[in-house]
Amino acid sequence: MNQVAKTFTFAALIALAMGVAPAAKAADKGCTAASLLGTFAYTSQGTLVAPPVIAGPYAELGTQTFDGKGGVTFNLMASQNGNIGPGTDTGSYTVNPDCTGTFVQVDPAFTAHFFFVIDENTGEFRAICLDSGAVITRVGKRQFPVGDWRQ
Repeated sequence: MNQVAKTFTFAALIALAMGVAPAAKAADKGCTAASLLGTFAYTSQGTLVAPPVIAGPYAELGTQTFDGKGGVTFNLMASQNGNIGPGTDTGSYTVNPDCTGTFVQVDPAFTAHFFFVIDENTGEFRAICLDSGAVITRVGKRQFPVGDWRQ
């Protein structure tokens, strides 16, 4: 192989590597279940559209505490079509390396599934309910800084 061909081959390999590296880096942002360790204050709002018996506006406010290992607890106050009441729920969560994930909120009356994105340098998350019949979004913000004794 002559020197010109070697140079073009080398340049092509470098270009390919540079094109793949940003894609790989974007997909792996280093997030894990431990990225959400701690308590987040959250609000949820939206509408329940089915079944008709419970259809109407929905709002929820509370704390969501992630254990850093895939377990989550919820302490909340909810308004379902104007009927207000407290709740204490449990669930599980997973976090992908790209800082997206899912969590499940298990209540005696229902189970809700959410997709979320971690933002604000792990200080906040934004979520949407994945269940049919519910059009609900949630925003959670870290209640106390990482390492704070109240966390």
